[in-house]
Amino acid sequence: MSNEEIIGKINEFLVEEFEVPAEKITANANLKETLELDSLDYIDLVVVIESNFAFKVKPEDFVGIVTFEDFYNYIISRVNAKEFA
Repeated sequence: MSNEEIIGKINEFLVEEFEVPAEKITANANLKETLELDSLDYIDLVVVIESNFAFKVKPEDFVGIVTFEDFYNYIISRVNAKEFA
């Protein structure tokens, strides 16, 4: 799966699950603020990631994630690590 395909899939489920307009999802936008995430929403986000990309997410994985670009890079690196394992 290419990086563009991964990002497309991420944006698709963010629009569907969090009902955020696609145009608000930009690389430099703040993930938490744009999606209006609270603690329960983070759980939903973890479930969606795990079901779409088949890897486990740990809460501490989100510590360094601020922007959508950080989020994309995290998922891309995990998907790539899984594919090469």
